[in-house]
Amino acid sequence: MKIDSWVESLFDNLYDGILIIDTDEIVRYINPAYTRITKVSYDEIVGKKLRELRPGARLPNVLTSKKAIAGAIREEFGIEYSVNMSPIFENSELVGAISVVSNIDDIYKLYQDIDKYKSRLKSLESRISAIQRAKYTLDDIISVDISSLEVKNTIKKISQRDTTILIFGESGTGKELYANAIHNESNRANGQFIAVNCASFKGTLLDSELFGYEEGSFTGAKREGKMGLFEAANKGTIFLDEISEMDLEVQAKLLRTLQEGTIRRVGSVKETEIDVRVIAATNRNLEDMISEGSFREDLFYRISVFPLTIPSLRQRREDILPLAYNYIESYKNSLKGDIFLSKEAESMLYNYSWPGNVRELRNSIEFAINMMESNQIKCNHLPVRIQNSLKTESTIEKLSDRIKEFEKQEIIKALEIFGKDMEGKKRSAEALGISLASLYNKLK
Repeated sequence: MKIDSWVESLFDNLYDGILIIDTDEIVRYINPAYTRITKVSYDEIVGKKLRELRPGARLPNVLTSKKAIAGAIREEFGIEYSVNMSPIFENSELVGAISVVSNIDDIYKLYQDIDKYKSRLKSLESRISAIQRAKYTLDDIISVDISSLEVKNTIKKISQRDTTILIFGESGTGKELYANAIHNESNRANGQFIAVNCASFKGTLLDSELFGYEEGSFTGAKREGKMGLFEAANKGTIFLDEISEMDLEVQAKLLRTLQEGTIRRVGSVKETEIDVRVIAATNRNLEDMISEGSFREDLFYRISVFPLTIPSLRQRREDILPLAYNYIESYKNSLKGDIFLSKEAESMLYNYSWPGNVRELRNSIEFAINMMESNQIKCNHLPVRIQNSLKTESTIEKLSDRIKEFEKQEIIKALEIFGKDMEGKKRSAEALGISLASLYNKLK
């Protein structure tokens, strides 16, 4: 058998050892690496029968069986090495056999390197997992007001059902806090929780962020491609905040993902199965957006399987002071002392309308703490907008109070005219256009 010069040149430069025999079991070639690994010189072995030099050699068996042998462990002169053997055919005719020899120490070192990289990868995955864990639970949602207690009870019911949820709420109501709590109450609590603010990505940039992309998909794409956030959240939860800001093209891909349970990376034709719970949130009226043509109606019905409305802070007034004291508590350690709200400041916080909701309350407390001289927050320490707002509101009488006062005066007038006995009350009720029972209720 003849070995071409370019093949020989190739073998000469390989790191692994090469030994080739012909059909007569005569060694026709070894490369320098074979000499390095086995400590056998060229002159000692080339041109001689392999079995005569090494009675236990298995390469001649390959000539007989015409089948490869992988991962055979050999030891010669106290040296261990791994051998892969294969027959050589030329025009379907057996012409010899080849051994590819690797030093066991090199293999062990490779395994050690692989184990080291696996360990690093596991550590990295653990760190990523810790970063992507949902931070908040139901216990972190302060609820005293009946409206917020109802929301917490609803979360307890729906969290385990693995359905898609759409959270409605004004800006600053803490929609991500509630999404965290839903995840931690669910059977996915040990999985990833990945929050995405859709408004942070312009146009179709959100497409590659959510679904990933293949190598060379577009200018600026990473050479090795990129995993999308849906794949990263597999077996966990993805929270799509401000979903109203999602581009229509991305909406179409999201709808397909929700319907099929698969994602397709940008630039790929392959569908990848995923198991992700979707929680979306918005502070806008999506039905109005559907009418305007800026939000898909089919996606709206798919994500709002279970709608959950978070009440604004002015709708849960009994939570205002407990929330305020909760934020104050977080500053106690840094200020090394207790902090109190004056009664007037409590009243001012309670009666303010809080257009910025919980976020505005937290910022207002921080502002007041920086403004106070002692350990007590007074009215003049609160933001000016809160002080001025309540001064303006105090000059306006509530319509309901005016109506009650008007009713009171008209009832008194009727009773004075018709009398306060049973007959007078009947005639008064008739004149006022109300039932006798209603008159008695109002008198109470």
